[in-house]
Amino acid sequence: MANLINTTVKPFKTTAYHNGKFVPVSNETLLGKWSVVVFYPADFTFVCPTELGDLADNYAEFQKLGVEIYGVSTDTHFTHKAWHDTSDTIRKVQYPLVGDPTGTLARNFEVMIEEEGLALRGTFVINPEGQIKLCEIHDNGIGRDASELLRKVKAAQYVANHPGEVCPAKWQEGAETLKPSLDLVGKI
Repeated sequence: MANLINTTVKPFKTTAYHNGKFVPVSNETLLGKWSVVVFYPADFTFVCPTELGDLADNYAEFQKLGVEIYGVSTDTHFTHKAWHDTSDTIRKVQYPLVGDPTGTLARNFEVMIEEEGLALRGTFVINPEGQIKLCEIHDNGIGRDASELLRKVKAAQYVANHPGEVCPAKWQEGAETLKPSLDLVGKI
């Protein structure tokens, strides 16, 4: 697996189900704002709705930071609509649910399970220039936590806005950061 950190999102075009409509989504859609792309294996499954529901519950906080979330699976946008219409949990989702039936996105982000035609649980934070700043890939049996993702997005935005500073472990918004220098070597 190649390292995707600081690479630019590869070109793609697809369709999402968003706010009762089918809308186009492409790599160009991600430009100009922070984005979180969350891959999950499939609609109508078990862990996936718990994650998407958790993101939905925290969506307003991401929006306050100027972040758009994109939920992506290898299902079609039609399947996303059907799931939205039949699941109380997924009905809460206000962010785009992106269809990737060809697996192009899953392959571009290196989360495709070829023998299953499904994606691993991959989370990608992308800056306004279209560069991947965070990449986490989980086994499909391990669910993610939206509040921890929110903390990481805040850290990524802080580092982007404060060159020369870094966020230590467990950093929370407003907490002290570090300024790497020779004086800090061996003192932390």
